[in-house]
Amino acid sequence: MGVISTVLGFSGFGFGFSAGIVIGYYFFIYFQPTDVKDVKVRPLVEYDSISLDGILPEIPLWVKNPDYDRIDWLNRFLEMMWPYLNKAICRTALDIAKPIIEENRKTYKLESIEFESLTLGSLPPTFQGMKVYVTEEQELIMEPSLKWAANPNVTVVVKAYGLKATVQIVDLQVFASPRITLKPLVPTFPCFAKILVSLMEKPHVDFGLKLFGADLMAIPGLYRFVQETIKKQVASMYLWPKTLEVPIMDPSKASKKPVGILLVKVLRAQNLRKKDLLGKSDPYVKLKMSDDKLPSKKTTVKRSNLNPEWNEDFKFVVTDPETQALEINVFDWEQVGKHEKMGMNNILLKELPADETKVMTVNLLKTMDPNDVQNEKSRGQLTLEVTYKPFKEEDMEKEGIDNADVVEKAPDGTPAGGGLLYVVVHEAQDLEGKHHTNPYAKIIFKGEEKKTKVIKKNRDPRWEDEFEFVCEEPPVNDKLHIEVLSKASKKGLIHGKETLGYIDISLADVISNKRINEKYHLIDSKNGQIQIEMQWRTS
Repeated sequence: MGVISTVLGFSGFGFGFSAGIVIGYYFFIYFQPTDVKDVKVRPLVEYDSISLDGILPEIPLWVKNPDYDRIDWLNRFLEMMWPYLNKAICRTALDIAKPIIEENRKTYKLESIEFESLTLGSLPPTFQGMKVYVTEEQELIMEPSLKWAANPNVTVVVKAYGLKATVQIVDLQVFASPRITLKPLVPTFPCFAKILVSLMEKPHVDFGLKLFGADLMAIPGLYRFVQETIKKQVASMYLWPKTLEVPIMDPSKASKKPVGILLVKVLRAQNLRKKDLLGKSDPYVKLKMSDDKLPSKKTTVKRSNLNPEWNEDFKFVVTDPETQALEINVFDWEQVGKHEKMGMNNILLKELPADETKVMTVNLLKTMDPNDVQNEKSRGQLTLEVTYKPFKEEDMEKEGIDNADVVEKAPDGTPAGGGLLYVVVHEAQDLEGKHHTNPYAKIIFKGEEKKTKVIKKNRDPRWEDEFEFVCEEPPVNDKLHIEVLSKASKKGLIHGKETLGYIDISLADVISNKRINEKYHLIDSKNGQIQIEMQWRTS
């Protein structure tokens, strides 16, 4: 009976299945539904933004809204620059976070809070479109639509009470509509003084948060709580009309144009104080305009002379004669070690008559503090010839020059047919030693070696050290070797000095262009760079 029942069951299933297919096909062919409407085809321009969002939720804003501009070029730029922007943003974030972390560490009695890793990943943000507003003010207003699905790796290690916890942020998503205002617009690069950032709506921020490798966002209710908390905190700080202000430059100084030229002739010095124990001093003069970021200008060194005569001419661009001053410093040149200051003083430009040459003898002081008793001691005098020539109104635009590109003449005594190679080691960035980072630069030219000062525990040192090499003939076929090293600390008995990178610079371009000021990538360094300025001065 069991076998018969099974056979009949299979037979019934097979018959019923076959009959169902035949009947269904019959109804599909001969019976049409009555509630089906004809499809209406309409152009996209007839749809409003809400309807378009329902049809095509990922369509760019520049398609849906005609007041948004397409900025594919910016997305391409971000894609190419992202490896460098990633490092720059992370470095800035660390600088901002360090004081905040230190303050909260003491408040909550934590031993340490350190970033084990900090990278924003390989995926740059994408701008869906940008709206630009035109106003009558000196400002530029932009409203980009930002979408960013990132793959960051942010790992923070927290130590407290002998315990260690590792927190990791992964899978970040940010949707935001910021308003970026550049104001005021000024005639000095980068052409704006401040950046104002605010959010036009609450941002959407989504990320994964791992503690000891477990995803905390999987805990019921925590995900929504974190989302709402972030939105409220960000909105309370940056939701329009509240703004984040990032200063770029002083607008009062940025708007100033050159208004004149100051001609200075260093004539002589009298009765300088002796600085060397053996022999006389070797004086030279450094001149610089206040509120000017350009390097100081120097006279030649007069060997073993306390009453030297120079008769050397210099030019300076004046932007504000009411507040600027000519800063004067006299130094005693030393072959080894730091040059010793012999005296200083200032000449206020507002005290100079226009278009009139004036011979001035100034007393050299220890400091510029009028109440300093050390200034009562005589340090000698310096005689200069100064002429302030303001620009005429019709020549203001023509004379808006920058004297950064002006190359001075070589000093007296320079070999005929030769010249002076003037080298300024400005700064370096992203240096990294294996055991210590106390950087200094060593410059080697035709066997002559010179060194900058040592800056301790600094990956981004700024030296601003100047060097001179006298050449019998133009070094068109020579190279300048610059090596950056790290000096071991006094306790560094195990680890000696380290090489942080080097660069060999061909001097042919310097000779032909007279002046080069560039950043160079250091060889044998992961990310290190160094900024070198070189001038070829001839008599």
